[in-house]
Amino acid sequence: MKNEIDNTELEKSKAYITVEIIEYVPNSVVIKTILKKSTGNISVMSVDSGEGLTEKISPFDTFVQIIEGKAEIVIDGKSVVLETGQSMIIPAHKSNFIKANGRFKMISTVIKSGYE
Repeated sequence: MKNEIDNTELEKSKAYITVEIIEYVPNSVVIKTILKKSTGNISVMSVDSGEGLTEKISPFDTFVQIIEGKAEIVIDGKSVVLETGQSMIIPAHKSNFIKANGRFKMISTVIKSGYE
């Protein structure tokens, strides 16, 4: 698996079709930053079939929304399949990973404030 990360923010005051911001790359996870601030970030990612994001525990809640395809989200061993248009909040401090049974695109939003 190969990861491609583009941390350049999108141009402001310009309209985008979110699902078209990012393309699929064979055998890869591609992540494009939409907005990155000290208080959180928004990114869009494409995940090729059979790939996924490694298991992690975040100190912050993460909002994920599937914008194309479907993804399996596993939180503390419990699996949920989300399809296009569906979303969920992955809670802070919970073991989680995301895998592709087919390729998918999603938006990930992390807000780091409000935890003080």
